[in-house]
Amino acid sequence: MGVLSVYECEPKNLSPLTLAFVGDGVYDLIVREDVVCDANRPVKDLNKLKVERVRCQAQAALMQKLEYLLTEEEANIYKRGRNAHTKHTPKSASTADYHTATGLEALFGYLYLSGNIARIKELCTKAADISDN
Repeated sequence: MGVLSVYECEPKNLSPLTLAFVGDGVYDLIVREDVVCDANRPVKDLNKLKVERVRCQAQAALMQKLEYLLTEEEANIYKRGRNAHTKHTPKSASTADYHTATGLEALFGYLYLSGNIARIKELCTKAADISDN
């Protein structure tokens, strides 16, 4: 069961695009939390910072930093999401970035629905540490 969810589901039984649907919201919320906790700013500025980090290209760059940190199970979930057949690609993103971002979102959706939000935050923290070096 997810951290905030009152519903029980088995994330292993969900399609990768369903996991990505959940993961998109989870990642968006984590980024919002991070930009708000970083500094008290006008909402317009907060939204601009959030959009920079949740767009496909930024998610693909994040995934490149995280890929070697994943467990075998996490890597399999990521690959299922990355390889899922989507019906569209945003005009502002390459197909490769879009698929990589979908894989990241599938992984975060899986971890969230598995009740492992601490692992999501750990991965985000490690990615930030890599960026700082």
